[in-house]
Amino acid sequence: MDYDKVIEQLRSMGNPKNVEGMARFGIKHEKNFGVNVTTLRKFAKTIGTNHEFAVKLWNSKIRDARMVAACIENPKTVSEEQVENWLKDIKTWDLCDHCCGHFFDQTPFAYKKAKEWAKRKEEFQKRAGFSLIAWLAVHDKKKDDKVFEEFLKLIKKGAIDERNYVKKAVSWALRSIGKRNWDMNKKALKTAEEIKKLNSKSARYITNETIRELTSEKVKQKLDKQKV
Repeated sequence: MDYDKVIEQLRSMGNPKNVEGMARFGIKHEKNFGVNVTTLRKFAKTIGTNHEFAVKLWNSKIRDARMVAACIENPKTVSEEQVENWLKDIKTWDLCDHCCGHFFDQTPFAYKKAKEWAKRKEEFQKRAGFSLIAWLAVHDKKKDDKVFEEFLKLIKKGAIDERNYVKKAVSWALRSIGKRNWDMNKKALKTAEEIKKLNSKSARYITNETIRELTSEKVKQKLDKQKV
């Protein structure tokens, strides 16, 4: 695999307008070609799983290359040390959520890391914990719900964090758990009511967003279909 050619190809697929648009949503990378995520995922498939190349792309510090790196790294054999090092490099919510949903959630230690990261102080490491919970709730359909009931306790504790990127991930995690099935929907809503009693702006934001979505007709219809 020719590293220089891949970087040049990513550059050619870039869009300066996308870079400007991302900046308006708080996505500011030191190096960013502005390739959209769908295109990056498709491009990653042409490369295939490749640990050494994934590391090279990540070390480029280019946002687009790092997105591809997350897609081609081998989650089954990667070390915890590497995952921790990559996490420390993450300074934007888009890369955080992308890595959590396309790489970290597939590692053998995903649930362990979700618990660890949700308790951390660093903004994007803590966001990663709740982002990971959200992705696991969506992707791991066969996992015992008891695991996600335990996550509800972490969500309640994280609900008083006023930092924007953390509170949005906490809300996302709670809503994702509440969409697994009717039982978890009830438990997520109960947690939302408990969070509502906390004296915090972020708690109110999380509660309102969660109740609005989990009681919506769209979610109700989805959960009803799962019962059939």
